[in-house]
Amino acid sequence: MGQKKAKKEYDQRLKQLQEELPLIQQAFSREGQRGVVVFEGWDAAGKGGVIRRISWAMDPRTLRVWPIAAPDCREKKEHWLQRFWTRLPEEGAIAVFDRSWYGRVLVERVEGFASEKEWFRAYEEIRQFEQTLYEDGVKIIKFQLDITPQTQLERFKARLDDPTKRFKLTLEDFRNRAKWKDYEQANRDMVEQTHCEKAPWYVIDANNKKKARIKILEYLVQHFKTGLSLELPERKPELELALSKELASS
Repeated sequence: MGQKKAKKEYDQRLKQLQEELPLIQQAFSREGQRGVVVFEGWDAAGKGGVIRRISWAMDPRTLRVWPIAAPDCREKKEHWLQRFWTRLPEEGAIAVFDRSWYGRVLVERVEGFASEKEWFRAYEEIRQFEQTLYEDGVKIIKFQLDITPQTQLERFKARLDDPTKRFKLTLEDFRNRAKWKDYEQANRDMVEQTHCEKAPWYVIDANNKKKARIKILEYLVQHFKTGLSLELPERKPELELALSKELASS
């Protein structure tokens, strides 16, 4: 009974939050707002699961999800932030980044793809980048999904056991575990160096996926709806008249 009650409460709360997302999206469109959502976190922390529950509830015409991988040959020749500038949302739209520009101070730092001078300088470059977005009217919110090494290992096993999810697991995932402390320090430094009221970080305990999803959606809804009018548009007389004419002639 306890599990059934917990599932029912989760489903109800998830539905409530998902129903608010289209209202926020419509308000963004009406007011010309723009939003950016950043997800960082450990492999198997649940980033994809929460992103799906956001995107399922929203209109794909004004929502873009960007899964970020290593830069390609062309991107490597450009300034490292250039590929993110080109993925920023248009007026009235929201962009969700499944990993982001923070790779510069995470994987590139830990794996040695960026020198210490480069990744340390990146903190200021990121602060300036996000300040520019804020001044341009972009609402920014960032999530760091945190799990324990044991939770990650259990999820790796679940992926290997499930034929439909095996594609998610690679040897790279296991190699990264060997550098857990290095990534842990990089995560702490990232949040400490780039958290601010205009572009806040929310560090989420993601050892329980359902609780993490609810917490993330609560923060997201609250952050994006602040300062917005969620009132739905009134019926327009000209549309009423046009519909009446069409109905009369049909």
